[in-house]
Formats: sequence, structure tokens, C-alpha cells
Amino acid sequence: MLNALQSQDVLPHHLREPREVLGWARRTFPRGLVLASALGPQSIVALDLSIQAGLELDVVLLDTGLLFDETLALARRLESRLGITIQRVQPPLSLDEQARRYGDELWERDPAKCCELRKVKPLANRLRRATAWITGLRRTGSLTRAEVQSVEWDPGHGLVKINPLAWWPRARVFQHLAENDLPHNPLLDEGYASVGCRPCTSPVQPGEDERAGRWRGRPKTECGIHNRLIAEPRPAEPLS
Repeated sequence: MLNALQSQDVLPHHLREPREVLGWARRTFPRGLVLASALGPQSIVALDLSIQAGLELDVVLLDTGLLFDETLALARRLESRLGITIQRVQPPLSLDEQARRYGDELWERDPAKCCELRKVKPLANRLRRATAWITGLRRTGSLTRAEVQSVEWDPGHGLVKINPLAWWPRARVFQHLAENDLPHNPLLDEGYASVGCRPCTSPVQPGEDERAGRWRGRPKTECGIHNRLIAEPRPAEPLS
């Protein structure tokens, strides 16, 4: 069954309503689902809808060691509010070990490598035990996400990737949060539109892309987990 799902022809691209998408996910993957989240508003909504749909899933937060305190506090609030446990997936290298191997503040000199070490590879390792994964990706989130489908094959991880909010606008996400009394990151009320690691996240100006505050001043707008239109990052070498 899983091998057959690799064919794009059998994936239900016609499904657009989140509850329909998640209903399909529950029937197709009764166990082993992983929801990978940075606890952005869309991921929180995807999580809430997944719980409502009765999915059996693990919720994963990529704890890079560089997250805002507000993000970590939000994780605790969500655990209490939803009665769940959020797994903290951490990179094998501590920040000090990374500095010794690659130099101080790698995120300033080679942010792609830093993301690879602290986010991309740790998630890939966790997804090896998954049957499929769920995200909060939306088509209107940025130009690099404009072609996202509700259900798609992820060749990088060898898994079906389920994006139940693919067709929702940002306003609908916040409407759901308000209607269901769900918390969100308070930084979103302070000019931030997308919250990642402290050194690589800044507020946005009115009219800017949602991800304009990520790696500001660089062409990079994705950490590498969801890359579609971005070339593979140049690998950095450890210090000799």
C-alpha cells in the first residue's frame, strides 16, 4: 500500500477541505503519523484539526537550542490545553560542540549548514520511524510554497506528506485559533509573521511576504525541510 502511494496518480489531490484530507489520512495511516511543527499558528490549527479527526499521531518540535523562550512556553501551554505531549527532537551536536567543529555562530556564516545540522537532519532521522507526516504548510505562505498540495509524495523523506491547510488563507487560520480558544506565539502580536530560531528571525513590515523576516537580507527563506524551488545548500566543512 505504501509503495503504491508513491505514484502521484493515486494521491487524492482533489481534497481541499482539511477535515476531508485528515479523514483520508486517518483511514490510510491508522498509526505512525508524525506532525512536525515549529508551533506556528497554522501548525497549531493542523494539530487541533488532527486531534478532532481522531488521528493517532506524534507531535514533534524541532528544538534547535536557539528557539525563542516564547516558543518553548507555547509548547507547554499547548500540552496543557490539548492534553498532549510534544516530543522535543534535538540535534546531536550541542551549540558548543557545533561551534568547536564549525566555528562560532555558524548561522551567520553558513545558515544553510546550521539548518541542516539543527533541523533538517534531526527531522529526517525522526521521520524514518513514521508512516507519513503532517505539516501546516499553506500555498499563500510564500512563493516557495505556492505549489503545495493537500497530499503529496515527499521523495526526500520517502513518505506521503499531508498538508491539510494547503488551501487556507492566513486569516482563516487565525479565525480558527480564536473560535477554538487556542494559544499562539505572542511574538506574532509584536510584528513577527513567521517565528523560527532567534538569530534568524525578525519582524516584518506591512505588505511583506510572511517569511520575509526569516534570514533577512539573504535569498534563503526556507530551512530546507520544505524546500521546493531552492537549490541544495552548499555543504560547509568542519574546521581543521
